[in-house]
Amino acid sequence: MEELILSLIEFLKQFSYFGLIIALTFEFVPAELVLPLAGFWVYEGDMNYWLAVFAGTLGGTFGPLTLYALGRYGGRPFLLKYGKYVFIKEKEIDAADRFFGKYGAGVAFFGRFLPGVRTTISVPCGMAKMNVWVFSIYTFLAMFPITAFYIYLGKQFGPQWKDVGAKAEE
Repeated sequence: MEELILSLIEFLKQFSYFGLIIALTFEFVPAELVLPLAGFWVYEGDMNYWLAVFAGTLGGTFGPLTLYALGRYGGRPFLLKYGKYVFIKEKEIDAADRFFGKYGAGVAFFGRFLPGVRTTISVPCGMAKMNVWVFSIYTFLAMFPITAFYIYLGKQFGPQWKDVGAKAEE
């Protein structure tokens, strides 16, 4: 499986920043893996740090719009029936609903910083028919520092990147 993921990421690398946007829009591979790898490419000189951050932030904003649309136009019954195919479980929908109910529209921003809520928070935002522009702006503003951080980590690990992979296999 690891070989397949790395092959897919390397395939997308040939499209440079656009490949980064695509990888994060469709989240074939979690952003927590793609972004540090983009940081490594920055370290190698294949990408510019700020352009990679911008591309990653765009991809990290476009991807949640799909889940927003599912929530807005499909609603809870649709998600309960088909969510399992995109790794959304009823438990996660319930947690995101409670979080949205408690904190309102700001969850489109703050929810991005919470693992487990980061992805699924888009669904209740759509179900609540939150303004799509406000949702997109909040998502972009939250994704920018997250993306910058993960790419920075990958860049810093640059000289030891091969060692990181070897340690992960142990």
